[in-house]
Amino acid sequence: MKIALFGGTGRVGSIVHSNAQFTHEVIRLTRQPINHGRIDKGLDIVGNVLNKEDIFHTLKGCDAVISCLNTDKNDVLSRSMPLILEGMRTHNIKRIITCGTAGILDARKDSNQYRFQTNESKRRSTTAAEDHLRAYLMLEASKLDWTIVCPTYLPEGERLGHFRTEKNVLPDGGKSISIFDTGDFILNQLEDRHYLRSRVGICY
Repeated sequence: MKIALFGGTGRVGSIVHSNAQFTHEVIRLTRQPINHGRIDKGLDIVGNVLNKEDIFHTLKGCDAVISCLNTDKNDVLSRSMPLILEGMRTHNIKRIITCGTAGILDARKDSNQYRFQTNESKRRSTTAAEDHLRAYLMLEASKLDWTIVCPTYLPEGERLGHFRTEKNVLPDGGKSISIFDTGDFILNQLEDRHYLRSRVGICY
């Protein structure tokens, strides 16, 4: 399978990139050239995720999209998502998996609210969650086969290989999940359709 990877140099994205090269061809959009020893089963395209031409070039010929883009104060998630979705439609790509945040999962005690809107979330600032939410709502409105993997607190940790997942909410009592187990789970969603068109909470 040929995968377009956005955010492939970040903490979770780099795990996805490293794993994916063993079984897939990976086309990664990066802001600057990266030259280090790696399995040469893919291609790095230097560009900007807010540039339509760069996104379309990355998506050409791909079968699926994985986005591990981080949010920032410039709303990069919600600004890039319309371009990614347009590019997917143009290139007839149906499957997209993104890395979200537990803040946009439904609150367990009030399903009419998101976690970041309640005291279930410990974060004082809601800026990142709001950016993730806008991106989620765009995916939800699309007719694409999307999955948003929503980890809670993400220390580097280690690869344990066992964790809990639950559709649209964070598993009860979940406190953390390592970047390694999160990256592994994201990549596995290419073959697993159980969480199709839904958010999935992941934690230990």
